[in-house]
Amino acid sequence: MDVSLLYPTQVERPAQLLPFAQTAQRLGLSRLWTGQSLRVETHQVFSYLAGAGVRMPLGSAVSLFPLRHPIDAAVQARGVAAMTGHSYVAGFGPGGTGFQEGARGERFAKPVAATREFLDVTRRLLDNEPVVHEGEHYRFGFGLEPFDHPPVHLGAGVLRPGMARGIAGSIDVAITWMTPPEYVRDQIIPALAEGAAKAGRPTPRVATVVHAVLDGPGRNITEMALKVAAGHLSMAHYTDMLRRAGIDAHADDPESGAKAIVDAGLFVHGNPDAVAEQLDRHRECGISEIIINPGGTLVTSGFAAAIRDVTRIVEALQAL
Repeated sequence: MDVSLLYPTQVERPAQLLPFAQTAQRLGLSRLWTGQSLRVETHQVFSYLAGAGVRMPLGSAVSLFPLRHPIDAAVQARGVAAMTGHSYVAGFGPGGTGFQEGARGERFAKPVAATREFLDVTRRLLDNEPVVHEGEHYRFGFGLEPFDHPPVHLGAGVLRPGMARGIAGSIDVAITWMTPPEYVRDQIIPALAEGAAKAGRPTPRVATVVHAVLDGPGRNITEMALKVAAGHLSMAHYTDMLRRAGIDAHADDPESGAKAIVDAGLFVHGNPDAVAEQLDRHRECGISEIIINPGGTLVTSGFAAAIRDVTRIVEALQAL
């Protein structure tokens, strides 16, 4: 199982990422990921890292595709791969319904179909095909000039079996967030396999973002979970996923949701050895990559404390 690191907050100053990138490189981690930033745009941040000498695989978990056209998505993705000299996971997602309405003026009537259309066209562009596309959401004729660059792997945010089944034939990596490993094993991976087989493509691998913090004096784990996860715990599609997994969470009550994910072991905490053992559950459940999210520590104790937590957790994982 690959182990990677998430920079867990929106970027205000790209230099803030350097210690995270340096930590990921020092620890031999597989990839550094970020989510969508609406402060300093994610791909601009990756360009900054490349210019600062960071040479390691990167990934977006995820970029919200209502903000961009497939041509731009393909150009940005292969640009990151070219600048870093390493493979790039270009992960995309439609965002919540509120974001869709704010960005587009209306929500997607069929978010799975919209995501699949975006990914399929983006893949064709990345494969240097001349694209003439007349779809529900995109209509254009265009092709990118080929040039040599490391591989771009397409990914997408996946929370529920319907999305997994519907886009499995369009992606290389399914990116899950705050998903119990047993739920991924029992519901997401079978749906990915079914969808990929129907499309005649390999089953996508799964990369899961996992909240992980260390216990310590003065740390209230439930409060940490609420501070870092309240946004997701207030979204209907996340809480629906959690209830499908047997965790009692509701979008109108993120406080109870925070307690529920802590009680369920989904907000992983403990000493380094205990955290490592809990993270290893993901390998046992067929997950290919865990992406450690130290956001709980970062928002309560700062950047240096978050890096210390990550270092101790990864060292414990490597000792298993």
